[in-house]
Amino acid sequence: MLDHWPVAKSELIIPTCHGSTFVLDCGMENAQPVVLFHGAQANSAAWLFDVALWSTRFRLFAVDMIGEAGFSAPVRPRLAGEDHALWLDDVFAGLGITRAALIGTSLGGWLALDYASRRPDAVGVLALVCPAGIGRQKNFLLKALPLLLLGQWGKHKVREMAFGSAPKTLPEEARPLVALMDEVARVIKPRVVRIPQMTDAQLRGLHMPILTIIGGRDVLLDSQDTRERLRQSVPQAEICFIDEGRHFLPNQAPRIMDFLERSIHSFGSLSA
Repeated sequence: MLDHWPVAKSELIIPTCHGSTFVLDCGMENAQPVVLFHGAQANSAAWLFDVALWSTRFRLFAVDMIGEAGFSAPVRPRLAGEDHALWLDDVFAGLGITRAALIGTSLGGWLALDYASRRPDAVGVLALVCPAGIGRQKNFLLKALPLLLLGQWGKHKVREMAFGSAPKTLPEEARPLVALMDEVARVIKPRVVRIPQMTDAQLRGLHMPILTIIGGRDVLLDSQDTRERLRQSVPQAEICFIDEGRHFLPNQAPRIMDFLERSIHSFGSLSA
């Protein structure tokens, strides 16, 4: 998949307290840094169709999360506590970043929120797509388990419930990425955990510009709860609520690009 990356890139290995971490580095040299966190059961290839736009304005670092289906260390420290913040401290140090914008989706959204809460001086802007850690986590597994016993048909129905119906004809350029995600789903054991939820006090402590894009038909997370908690505790947050959206919300790169450009004054600069 990395051979299909749409812009020039460097592939980096950063040593950290939780083993090696793989990062794709692309975009404008010496521009404002933006760090990308993919969701569970994925890797940095998930950003394939977004980076061409964002890289025209920013320096991008797409991080393979530890314990997921990328090239980073296959370790899964507990989500509660400082483990992931300490890991990202090492990633930021290895990249020479002191302050950055964070873009995160799903579990990557939780990762961005957790780091912003624990290291507010290191995070200038947050852009979140279907983020875990704010609204109630639904018990989707109870609905999915009976279907998963029905073989490939059942797995297909589970994916359809979570991500919506696939197009009857996939665009040629999307087929390698879809094949990769199918292979990840087949061979990587998913995290079956309760993702830590931000407290009201933690949400009120987020003073940076925030964009949150959520889907009204998300079967994994309660988007209504996410919206209400942000309205109550994070008044500066911009909320884009897509009524018919599910947990996968494609084609959000232009909306995020607009938000990043409007929030540019909050960015730190790259430091070596």
